[in-house]
Amino acid sequence: MNNVAEAIRSQYQQLHPGEKKIADYILANQETVADATIQGLSHKIGTSTASISRFARHIGYPNFRDFLIALSAGRKSSSSDFFTEIKQEDQSEQIVKKLFSAGVSALTATAAKLDMADLNKVVDWLISSSKIGFFGIGGSSIVAFNAYHKFLRTNLNIVSHPDYDIQIMQAAHLTSRDLGIVISHSGRNQDTLLVENKLRENGSKIVAITAFPESPIAKNADIVLNSYSEEVNFRQESMSSLVAQITIIDTLFTLVGHRLNKETDQVIGAMRHVIEQTRVHK
Repeated sequence: MNNVAEAIRSQYQQLHPGEKKIADYILANQETVADATIQGLSHKIGTSTASISRFARHIGYPNFRDFLIALSAGRKSSSSDFFTEIKQEDQSEQIVKKLFSAGVSALTATAAKLDMADLNKVVDWLISSSKIGFFGIGGSSIVAFNAYHKFLRTNLNIVSHPDYDIQIMQAAHLTSRDLGIVISHSGRNQDTLLVENKLRENGSKIVAITAFPESPIAKNADIVLNSYSEEVNFRQESMSSLVAQITIIDTLFTLVGHRLNKETDQVIGAMRHVIEQTRVHK
């Protein structure tokens, strides 16, 4: 991953106070940190070199040197930190640019961090499972329903519903032959965690899609697909994270469709024929 800032922001809430101190300094001083030594950085922050090394590993880099390389690469590839804050004095054009930049940044960071081995494993599970459930509450229910809508175009057996009570009942019906995909921006939604715990009790395979890889929902899953996002004020749940999560769903759907090419083409052809009958032709 070549954008360290997104990695830090996505995991910030799970950092302990000492790591947050390191994170705050790095986010505020990206230009100078990229050229610093670990000794110089520890002196500036007032912490040990060992703490900085542990911080780099926690964020996802094997050592401090790789962390600096990624930070430097991210600095060169990004024109500015323009989109991180919407201010009261911003004009409409500035706000639009910041929001679109946040979306682009989320997609770039998410794509760079996705593990192909994990993606291929999830595709294997999607194809081999007897039933697949997509689960999400609130804003994440949009992503879950989008997944349901997409995968209706395959021959897979899928379930999803926006109502939480029905979701928990659907989760109770899944077994060890099935797969549950739970979606949560924060990874801390209590209702979603209850659904996930029900899946765990039943022995179902679990995939979590979340922006916070150290969250309870992520830790309770078999595989985590991270949707990195650039937080923008005025929005409790980042829309850029929602865009990244929907793109992860699109990626899984496309990989499944590619793997089941003939079967998927047949279902899509049949659906197009049915949908075409609902359209008005002049």
